[in-house]
This record gives sequence, C-alpha cells and structure tokens, in this order.
Amino acid sequence: MESGHLISPLGPINRKEFRHDRTAPKNARRTAVTKYSPATIEAYLRSVANFARHFSAPPDRLGPQHIRQYQLYLVQRKKVSWSVFNQTVCALRFFYHHILHRDWMIEHIPYPRHEQKLPVVLSPAEVAAVFAAVRNLKHRTILMTIYVAGLRGSELANLRVADIDGTREVICVRQSKGHKDRQVMLSPKLLELLRIY
Repeated sequence: MESGHLISPLGPINRKEFRHDRTAPKNARRTAVTKYSPATIEAYLRSVANFARHFSAPPDRLGPQHIRQYQLYLVQRKKVSWSVFNQTVCALRFFYHHILHRDWMIEHIPYPRHEQKLPVVLSPAEVAAVFAAVRNLKHRTILMTIYVAGLRGSELANLRVADIDGTREVICVRQSKGHKDRQVMLSPKLLELLRIY
C-alpha cells in the first residue's frame, strides 16, 4: 500500500508516526494484538508515536540509548505518573518484541517498580453514610453493586439479570479485563437491594 497509511489489525496507522518492520509476519502481528482491548491498542500506538515524535525518527530506527533518554525525559522533565510511564514501557516492549521481533531490545526496557501506597479504606460507618446519602434507588444500587462486588464500571455496564445467581449468592462477571469470566460474592444485603430495584 503506497498511501500515507499502513493497514494493521488496528486499522490505518499514519506512516510518519508509526513505522514498523514490514518483514514481520502479518499473522504474528495479528495474533499478538488480539488479546488486547481496543483502548489498550490505541494507547500503545499513541505511546510509540510519542516516542518516535520525540526523536523525529521512525521507532524502528531507534535503539536502547534512545529508550533510556526517553524514559529519563518522561520522569525528569515531563514528570509523568507511574501509570503513564508503565504504559509507555509496556507499549515499547510490545512494539519491539511483537512487531519488530527484536527480542534483545526487551532487556533494555525494564518494567518500572510499582509504587507501594496503602489504599484509603473507609470504615463500615463511613461506607454506610455514603450509601445513606444517595437517595435515588437506581444510583444507590449502582454504587452498592460496584462497591460490594468490587466491579469495574464497564463490568457493571455489561451486567445482566441472568448473571446474578441469588441461590448460590454469586455474580458472574463475563468477559472482564483480559477477556476472562470471573465470579464474585453476592452479599444478602446487596441481593435484597437488587431485588427491590
């Protein structure tokens, strides 16, 4: 294809921002991306494009010294959060391993250490106060389901009545993060609220 875009499993990609080694087998690239969500793929493309734009060069022409410089730039100059830095590392590792098949590059892109922070945990009285403050039944049911079952917003949005098993007191979360099904406990109090709703 001679236009300004490459066609990938992700759709058209601007050549100027995301060049890749065209000798890499297409099936290998497709297989590598199928396990990632569209949002992750877009984030990875953006991260690699930002890396290339920083050096005004195609990413397949950049080496370990460029990666190290870019990591220092992100941490010291841009002062990005741990999650942004980690996503950039994951994107570059994916790009060099799965797209360019340069496995030797992986050792030059180590994962950052995860920040160790204690979560803020509400007391039972504080949790009860939060639920009591929500007057709307629908909103209280949503909030309580997310909190009690530990669901992500997208998991709650995809929840169906058939996924709630009152007899066994479990909620089946289908095709969650990583395209996996899982089951979570259903408390009697939440079950009662769901039945009222």
